[in-house]
Amino acid sequence: MKELFLNRAKENLKAAEILFNEELYNASASRAYYSAFQIAIAALFYKGLKPAIDHRTVQSLFADTFVNRNKILPSKYKTILYDLHNIRIDADYKLGIKRQTAKTQLQNAKDFLEKIEKGILI
Repeated sequence: MKELFLNRAKENLKAAEILFNEELYNASASRAYYSAFQIAIAALFYKGLKPAIDHRTVQSLFADTFVNRNKILPSKYKTILYDLHNIRIDADYKLGIKRQTAKTQLQNAKDFLEKIEKGILI
């Protein structure tokens, strides 16, 4: 399962980059969040956990496992999934987001994926 979600995370990150370059900022922000969500799932499976795959469970379990208890990641990663998710909600269901917000969302997702890949999935 780890590999499945790792591959999906990379695919969604690539899609987010393409969408951003095409100035489709709402869709890019949404795919960026899903990239981070899926890499978090991969990390949880790597740790031997089998989470219910819903947003709040993964967000909470990820923060508790990798930031609070094991201190594998710094505290700034405690809320990253929650923050990315909130921007996705704005992009998908509210008035939408602007270029700079989409750019930040994409960069945060990239950084998160790299941090997980190098710090946990090794």
